[in-house]
This record gives sequence, C-alpha cells and structure tokens, in this order.
Amino acid sequence: MNGIRGWAAPLAIVIAAVSTVPALADDTGTLVVYSGRSKSMVDPIFTMFEKQTGIKVEIKYGKTPELALMLREEGQHSPADLFWSQDAGALGAVTKAGLFANLPTDVVESMPPLFRHSGGKWVAVSGRARVLAYSSKRVKPETLPKSIFELTDPRFKGRIGWSPGNASFQAFVTAMRKVHGEEKTKQWLLDMKKNAPRSFASNAPIITAIASGEIDYGLPNHYYLLGFKKPEDTVFPVDQTFFAPGDAGNLVNVAGVGILATAKNPAAAEKFVRFLLSPLVQQYFSSDTLEYPVVGGIIANPNLVSLDELIKLAPPVTLDELDDLEGTLALLRSVGLL
Repeated sequence: MNGIRGWAAPLAIVIAAVSTVPALADDTGTLVVYSGRSKSMVDPIFTMFEKQTGIKVEIKYGKTPELALMLREEGQHSPADLFWSQDAGALGAVTKAGLFANLPTDVVESMPPLFRHSGGKWVAVSGRARVLAYSSKRVKPETLPKSIFELTDPRFKGRIGWSPGNASFQAFVTAMRKVHGEEKTKQWLLDMKKNAPRSFASNAPIITAIASGEIDYGLPNHYYLLGFKKPEDTVFPVDQTFFAPGDAGNLVNVAGVGILATAKNPAAAEKFVRFLLSPLVQQYFSSDTLEYPVVGGIIANPNLVSLDELIKLAPPVTLDELDDLEGTLALLRSVGLL
C-alpha cells in the first residue's frame, strides 16, 4: 500500500513535517523489532528511521498473534527490543505476561486516553475501524444490516467474506466477547459458519472478491477499500459503511508499540517510539496507509470520518479489555475457524 492514494498533502507541508522531527543522536548497537505490521506497509518507516538516526534495525515480521505468543514463550530470553503490534489485544496479552517496560511518562501523558494503555505499558501509533464493505452494484443501501448480528440471517448465506486468522478480526471477536459475553459470541460464530462465509487469509482479497462478484459483503478494516478507490472514483464497485452506533462490528482498534523489559537497546527503542509519534510518520499513516493518526496537528484525510464521530460509533469497550487473545483463539479453534 505504498504511495499516497486518494489525496495528497502539499509538498511544502510534508517538508515542514520532516523538519519538525526531533534530531536524534546516533546509537551504537542494533534495534530488534518484532513487527506484526506488514513489510509493504511499514518498511518505508524503518528506512526513514535508519537514515535519520544511523541505528540499524533488524525486523522480524510475522502475524501479530504468533509474535505475541512467541514473546511469551521466549520470555527473558527474547532478542526483541520492541513489539509493534497490529492490534491492542496482542499488546494486552504481552502486558498481561509482564513483558513490557514502562514507557516514558511524557510519551504516555501526551496521548489521549483512547490511545494508550492505562498503566503506561504501550501507546497507539495509528488507529483503524472495522467496517462492513459491500457491492455497490448488487446491494441497495436501504437493505444494509444495522447490526453485525443480522449477518446470520439466511439472506446473507454464501455472500459474506471474512478473515478469522487475521489479528484485527480476532480483536473484534474479543470485543464482542466483552460486550455480549462468551455464549452469545460463540453462537454468532456458529451461526455465521452455517451461513457459509468465504474465508480469506487477509483483508485486501475480501475487497477484490466483492468487486469481482464472488461475494457481496465483507468484514475488513476501513483502509483496505480506500487503497483501491479514490474519492472521485465512481467505477470501482465497492462501498463501505458502519453498523449502528455502539455495535460490536464498529470496533475501533489501534496498532501500537511497547518496549520489552528485557530490551538490549532500550534507548534506541525509545527513539523509535518517539519517531513513530512524530508529525512525519503520523502524516504517513494518515495519507499513505490511510489510517487514523493518534496525535494532533496532522492534515486531515478527507476519506476518514472525524475522530469524534468514530468514538460515537465505537462499541462500549476499552482497548485494555482486548487483552484476552488466548481466550479468543481458543474460542475460534473450538468452533473450527482456526
């Protein structure tokens, strides 16, 4: 998802953003990052950081749940300095295991409560929302479901795409468990299975499958469609919407970072956290990866709803409550989705 899609910040503003990044002194040693974010999305950020600081970065890419479990298995012997998670649930699981150090107070206190761990163990670096994507050719807007629980209705049979192995989907399931309880969530998953949804390895193929007519609906994050479709595009046959305010299907999640208590290079890890929260990188998230920035002063992306509106749409669950990753994985296995 490289390259600005759908809008572009004026070049002068981007240059100004670069100039506002604090000067960082060179460090000896190497920064080891476990990244649950895809290489295509975040590799430019690592490249920028290396060029600006002279710090060499070694990156272990993988699926966020697998990396979180790996960190727990490695424990005190982990080579990682920093964990960059795709979702708050995995950050919570690592926090629960006592593996994160406290972040600097000024970093934590500079963040809105929505975008930080209440105990200061991790902070968000970008935000995203779960949405319902649908075919603009085959679905009439007035027939769209108001709740994610409506998707178990027989009229949706064989028409929905989802990604049970994806970390964002798993965080959504955790949120549903917190809001509606274990039994209701399990029943929803079982009823969805009966409705024969198509499973995909990731979110982007869901959008492609809707466009090609394989399915009519999908449950991705908000930015995947924006990567395919420019604001003036009236040809690409996919749109997206939120469910009713407060619905579990509207989960607002974050990608975030925490420094390992056993980090060999905590100074470099702290510099990287501050770099991720700099105007330069926050603008990159807003304009290039099409996510929500988590700090002020960033040029608004016209493709995104306002943060105030997003908060009103979100279900009544805090990001700290998404820490039961193991429970969600166990539930998904029990119903045959993993």
